Amino acid sequence: MSLNDIATALVEACRSQNEAALLDSHYHPDAVSIEPADYSGMGRETKGVDGIKGKHEWWATNFEVHGGDVQGPFLHGDDKFAVIFSMDVTEKASGNRMQMSEVAVYHVSDGKITREEFFGLG
Repeated sequence: MSLNDIATALVEACRSQNEAALLDSHYHPDAVSIEPADYSGMGRETKGVDGIKGKHEWWATNFEVHGGDVQGPFLHGDDKFAVIFSMDVTEKASGNRMQMSEVAVYHVSDGKITREEFFGLG
């Protein structure tokens, strides 16, 4: 798969809130995910597809998504792309509703996502 194929598939899956479905097919088994802070108590860095699946489960358990926007993909060379996410979410435990925005940079090697890094905006 080309960088554009991978990036487009990820963006379309994110728009339909079905990005977890791509983890086995589009991510390298040893992929790494980096958050800007330790929001979940599991650390900033998560290694492996199973760990990243755990992050997705944590998110779904703790947040209700009301809507959002996905911009991109923005290709960079032949091995990276970025996506801008804006979300309207409610933290289930507190009931606090908030607007969140972040940029994600994805690194691709041999047709698989090997690293994702998230940067909070504002």
